[in-house]
This record gives sequence, structure tokens and C-alpha cells, in this order.
Amino acid sequence: MIDSTWQERLTHHFYRGRDGWIDGTEEFHRLFARVVAPQAKILEIGAGPSNPTSRFLSSLGKLHGVDPDASVRSNEALLEALVIRDERLPFPNEAFDCCVSNYVAEHIANPELHLAEVARVLRPGGAYVFRTPNRYHYVSLTASLTPHWVHELVANRLRNLSENAHCPYPTVYALNSESAIKRNASEAGLKVEELRLVEKEPSYGMSSRALFLAFMCYERLVNASELLSSFRANIFAVLRKPVRH
Repeated sequence: MIDSTWQERLTHHFYRGRDGWIDGTEEFHRLFARVVAPQAKILEIGAGPSNPTSRFLSSLGKLHGVDPDASVRSNEALLEALVIRDERLPFPNEAFDCCVSNYVAEHIANPELHLAEVARVLRPGGAYVFRTPNRYHYVSLTASLTPHWVHELVANRLRNLSENAHCPYPTVYALNSESAIKRNASEAGLKVEELRLVEKEPSYGMSSRALFLAFMCYERLVNASELLSSFRANIFAVLRKPVRH
């Protein structure tokens, strides 16, 4: 790996260079591809500007997107891009075969309304697939205990992101535990089809080798036993709208 950074070298050595390893985004994409039917009508909630997940979703079906940020209008993967003000979705009942969100649920202030709206726009048998941080992971716990200005100051530095990367959005973590997802899904009339916790490479350890190695040890620990799965970084969920009989 000529002229590579230490971040690239360590990530390759401990993760990307290992046989069978895939990153969290690829694993999330595979989950969605397994759930969605060919040429489905898909709604991406929190689609944002152009990004790899939107491009992947558009390869599977007819992709529409919503976001509170007007930058969603620049997302070239979307057939339709709408700006929303809250959790309400500007679509008729049973308009979509599948809904998806990627790192959005942690920003949802009203999870009851959010899932009720998802259930409303899903067709019977449709699914909501999402990835979101686990509130009991060290990153989320730290974020919960610190003001947002601290997140704006350090979050992108810890991830070694470019100066052009957008600042982190405010988080509330109201739908970021297994119990919260199960409870709110039940109230919305959605069935939990899949719910698992995933820990991958230490993305918040990219500012120093010491942090990278410390967080890597944490990753190895929580992945060593299912007894520690509740402390993994991310939740992958599939919620299904029952078919009417």
C-alpha cells in the first residue's frame, strides 16, 4: 500500500485485508437487497445529497426520497426529492413497497409518529429497513452526555473526515435500543422481522493510533460473545407491515 496513510494501513491490516470481511455499509446494503422485491417502489427517509446508499437503492427499484435538508434535491439517484418539516410523510396511504433509512433514526424526535407514518405509506407486506446507532455504545453514550457544540467540535476530527464534510446533526436517540424499537413498532402495527447489533471497524478512532487500537480491542471484545451484543455500535432492523387477511 504505497503512500497510504496509517489509517488505511491499520484498517487494511485488521479489517479490509481479512478474508470474508465486509464493512458495515456493504452489510446493510446486502440486508436491504435480501428484503426488497425486484423493481420495488422505495422511499428513502433522510436521503440527503448524493451518496453511495442512494445510488445502491436506485439500482434495485424506483427510488423516492425525503429529507428536512434542501440538499436532498441534489441527490441524482432519486426520481423524486421532497423537503419535509417533521416526521410526516407527504405521500398517500400504501404508496411504497419498502422504506429505508441509513443513520436517520437517531435524529427522530417523535418515534411514535415516525413509525406510524412509515406504516401508513407502506403497502401490506412491505418492510422498513434501517441502520442506526445503538444508544448503549460508547459513541452514543458520550454523545448523549455532551452538548451538541462538542459534537460539532470533535466528531469529524475523530473520524478523520475532510474539512468539507457536513457537521453532525443533533441526536436524540429516542429509537435507538432494541426495547424502544420493539415497543414503538408494536404501537405502529409493525412486526419486528429482524433486529441485530453490529460492530465493525472503529470509525471514531481515526484521529490517533492509540484510539484506533483501543477501540479495535473493544470491537474484538463485543464481537466475541452474543452476551455482549447489546454494546455493539449499530442496530440493523427490518420491520414488516402485516398482510391483511
